[in-house]
Amino acid sequence: MPGDILVGVISDTHGLLRPEAVDALRGVELILHAGDVGKPEVLDQLRQLAPLFVVRGNVDHGDWASPLPVSEIVEIGGRSFYMLHDIGELDLDPPTAGFAAVVFGHSHQPSIETREGVLFLNPGSAGPRRFKLPVSVARIRVSGGALYPQIITLNV
Repeated sequence: MPGDILVGVISDTHGLLRPEAVDALRGVELILHAGDVGKPEVLDQLRQLAPLFVVRGNVDHGDWASPLPVSEIVEIGGRSFYMLHDIGELDLDPPTAGFAAVVFGHSHQPSIETREGVLFLNPGSAGPRRFKLPVSVARIRVSGGALYPQIITLNV
């Protein structure tokens, strides 16, 4: 069995990549950004930390954003992760499709939920604070095919 893989998950940066978010993602082997990037510089900074997979969110417009996919499938440690920005636009059945996890953003509300054996993870928003919602990112440790998610609330 291969060793553990540590995955960083971030969303809704809206053009702001906080140093606290960078610190929380340091040491991960790859990063998933679930959309609403805001500015291409955010992606450049994240790519300096680890390989990056990113989907386009509803605020991502312009030449830099148009090549970003609306959804993405990423294989990690033998498990399939499905990425999209808005869970309301999910148009497939993750258990039937064989996905281990669905990673999404949009609501700015961090959540970890398991439905029919599939992890549904929203890392929350790492960008500008909205209302009284926390500023957060997430990590997932993939070990022996099992997924161990964790929300990390940033002190900002």
